[in-house]
Amino acid sequence: MKKVLMVLTSHDTLGNTGRKTGFWLEELAAPYYTFKDAGVEVVLASPAGGQPPLDPKSNEPSFQTDLTRRFEADAAANAQLASTVRLDSVTQADFDTVFYPGGHGPLWDLAEDPHSIALIESFIGAGKPVALVCHAPGVLRHVKAASGRPLVEGKKVTGFTNTEEEAVGLTDVVPFLVEDELKAKGGVYSKGEDWGSYVVTDGLLITGQNPGSSSAAAAVLLKQIG
Repeated sequence: MKKVLMVLTSHDTLGNTGRKTGFWLEELAAPYYTFKDAGVEVVLASPAGGQPPLDPKSNEPSFQTDLTRRFEADAAANAQLASTVRLDSVTQADFDTVFYPGGHGPLWDLAEDPHSIALIESFIGAGKPVALVCHAPGVLRHVKAASGRPLVEGKKVTGFTNTEEEAVGLTDVVPFLVEDELKAKGGVYSKGEDWGSYVVTDGLLITGQNPGSSSAAAAVLLKQIG
């Protein structure tokens, strides 16, 4: 059976706004069922282990989908989410691939997490695909290719757009803008319509632009691992 690792954030504070953040529910739920329904085993991990923080906004009625409702009602899925394994305890040798859901949280913790950085480098080094959606492509900022250059340099990538960040009013709150950072690291950045599904593949690297791109990114990843 194929095994996929999904890496979630443990960070719950939205800068200095006094508001909460975390992972975005649709970006967990949509890929989770894409994998599960295909008979792939899913392991959830986070830097701190245990229950990762859910971005409360992602569970508001306007952001709910059939898959987020399915996840909410799924006792087994919720039990798994409540007991994520610690990121420093996992090794790429045990998995076929890794998927990073977004939400704003990863910009603070996973982007700077040495275990996350080493893990992505290890998957790529082993010839295994890596997929990241929405804000999660930002966690590639310190990830290096075997050459020592930034992994995204010269690679086709996408991620949460500056205009999408502006639309949610967090341009001045986030530690960095995903679009700007990917470009700064030499990524060949492109984007679709704001909030529309848009996925880019370059070799082993699969990136999705926003929450609506999560299902499509997971489907591309599934195809790559056969």
